[in-house]
Amino acid sequence: MAAFLRKEGKTINQFAGISGVNSGTLSSIINGNRPIAMQQLDRITAGMGLPEGAFYELYIDECVVHSTPDWRRLGPFLHRCAELGKLDCIRQVVLIIMDNITYAPVLFDTAEQFYGQGNYQAAALLYEGVADSEKYQHSERLALCQYRLFTIRVGQDKEADFRAATRFEYFVERLDESDQLGALQQLADVYLSLHYWDKAWLLAEELHRKTAIQYEIKHYKVRKQQELKEPPRPLCFYILYAYYLQSVVCDGRGEYERALHYVTLYSEMDWIVEDTEEVRGIKEQFSRLAVVNTYLFRLMCGELEVLHNYAEYIGTGGIGLLPGMLKAVQAANRYHWNMDELIGRFQPLVEQEWSAPGHGKLGADLPDKYPELLYELAGYYLHAGGQEQGMRYLFQSLEASAELGNETCVIRCVRLFEQYRPLASAADQEAYKQLINTVQTAHAGRHVAPAGP
Repeated sequence: MAAFLRKEGKTINQFAGISGVNSGTLSSIINGNRPIAMQQLDRITAGMGLPEGAFYELYIDECVVHSTPDWRRLGPFLHRCAELGKLDCIRQVVLIIMDNITYAPVLFDTAEQFYGQGNYQAAALLYEGVADSEKYQHSERLALCQYRLFTIRVGQDKEADFRAATRFEYFVERLDESDQLGALQQLADVYLSLHYWDKAWLLAEELHRKTAIQYEIKHYKVRKQQELKEPPRPLCFYILYAYYLQSVVCDGRGEYERALHYVTLYSEMDWIVEDTEEVRGIKEQFSRLAVVNTYLFRLMCGELEVLHNYAEYIGTGGIGLLPGMLKAVQAANRYHWNMDELIGRFQPLVEQEWSAPGHGKLGADLPDKYPELLYELAGYYLHAGGQEQGMRYLFQSLEASAELGNETCVIRCVRLFEQYRPLASAADQEAYKQLINTVQTAHAGRHVAPAGP
């Protein structure tokens, strides 16, 4: 700042008027007699005509590295770094101060504030620092850090989701009992999206067991102990959701009659004693789910007579266009039904939705369902003798599978083509050959070995 004043030919009093910082304070800062506060640093930076945060790296060097950090200044500094997206500065501060574990509580509280504000990347850096400093302790704070990191990391891609889930699962039991319910629900959702049916089933069972115990304690036992902390949702939600999870697992395994049993369990809600507005909304939500999923699983069991009722829910909020169509065509292929009318009604809408910008972010596992639907349509038309349409859908499925990294669907497409290769035209065989080369290139790109030293 002293160099700036000399260069610009300005006095301290003049710069005080420009920056809004008291001249006496400026003098003390220049002479090193007074540590600079965050607000003062920002005003000085603006007064010098520099971008916000221009001196933050220098601030770390002078006020964190070469002096004892004062949380009264460090806290506001971290908040400003988060606001400006200066994640490297946050990372540097965390590395420096976490040598002293006494900062763990305030750093965790700050992380919670960032998390609550939706500033997840900044929060993650703080959670990682706290978790690393307490990694040898069995503290609830460590478990909460891992829980928050799990929620931040999921939703990127399948491999990242799997790593996040397996890393966090170990810490669930260390959470407060009320927090365990949401954690188990979210873990089960991740494993469902990955088609880890056995793991999702075990988590659903554990979610039901733990919630049922808490429900019994809350509503039917006279307690002398301290009131239990309330989970984010009413307890009845987690019991119903556990049944829902089990129905989805049964669906994934092809056990449709068993899936109907669990639909019945989450449709029967006479046992719920709460009667709040939120609980009434939950009951309505699961009632709607039960209706559409009853039609779905009856359809998958071979009851063609429910197709009309099921179709009325496709794309209306009861079931999405893409998953709704996928199930219908799967049923058609399973039981050799004619589904031309339904396909003609809904498939153009699916393609329109998928071709819209951001189609890859429609949901946790919706992108994978698109090439699966195309594969089912290919099988539907090829079996019915519609060679041209069948090959077109097969090639589209193969292309989409390669783009999304859905290797399971790629393998199924290859098998289907080989089954109908004798009927394929020369043009189809050439198109297939080119697509396979594209698939192999995409596969190699995703499995490139890391560079050596």
